[in-house]
Amino acid sequence: MTDDQLFDVPEPRTPVERLLSLAGSYTRHNDALARFRPTPASGPDLSAHANSAAKLAHESLAAVKAIQDQQLYASADLIDATVRIKQIAYLSSEAARHLAEAQAAVTAASLATPKSTSLPDGVDQQVQLAQELTALAPEAAVESATGIARETQRRRPAAAGASDGLAAAELAALHTAARGHVVMTQSLGRQYVHSRDGGVRIGTLRSLEGKGLITREPASAPPAYINGPAQDRIRLTSDGATAVAALLSSPPSTPASATSAVPPAPATSTPTRGR
Repeated sequence: MTDDQLFDVPEPRTPVERLLSLAGSYTRHNDALARFRPTPASGPDLSAHANSAAKLAHESLAAVKAIQDQQLYASADLIDATVRIKQIAYLSSEAARHLAEAQAAVTAASLATPKSTSLPDGVDQQVQLAQELTALAPEAAVESATGIARETQRRRPAAAGASDGLAAAELAALHTAARGHVVMTQSLGRQYVHSRDGGVRIGTLRSLEGKGLITREPASAPPAYINGPAQDRIRLTSDGATAVAALLSSPPSTPASATSAVPPAPATSTPTRGR
């Protein structure tokens, strides 16, 4: 190992960036579980989803420790943020338990009646409950990241320029993507954007992608309608997470951060024609 390699240590992620990464991990988990359809022989798949939920619970508690290691003043915002992440960890553990129980039921039924073509009673309900337990985790992680970012900025002011030069529409789109609310789809040779508030435009996403702030994960999100094609999830890159972390540090009165105060719209959204 050379001297250059010895001192080439990656800069550790801040607690805010860690929470944004956690939000992305929950979105990926939720997408995978939403696309999953249990079958009489799906024990191994259920086990993988159970392990994913358990891992997210562990990562959530690790994020809490990272926050505590900052030794910030225990303000109401900080306390709320850490409690919220602890709640996510607990809900993820419960989701893992329900998925593990569903797997055990499928395995037992498969051994008892190998030729059965129906699922044991309760498996669908267990999977649905597991989906519901983590459904709001990305939103909660970003809310906690917002509280931590503002508290950190108050106590340890720093010039945050990662979001400098970005238009308001780009900042809003990054924030929406961080919460797992943006997907893209294609129909009749044209691309469309689906977002919960309908305010994200395809031109904005192309600009952010060109700047290396977002990436598109093909066919990773559930379909917009029953038996429809899987959609492409829009995710933050590492640089995108850094830009959102800077955005979340902005005072609540600024237009860019005001988007976080908007209550989430219903899950069903109207497609937005690309421009």
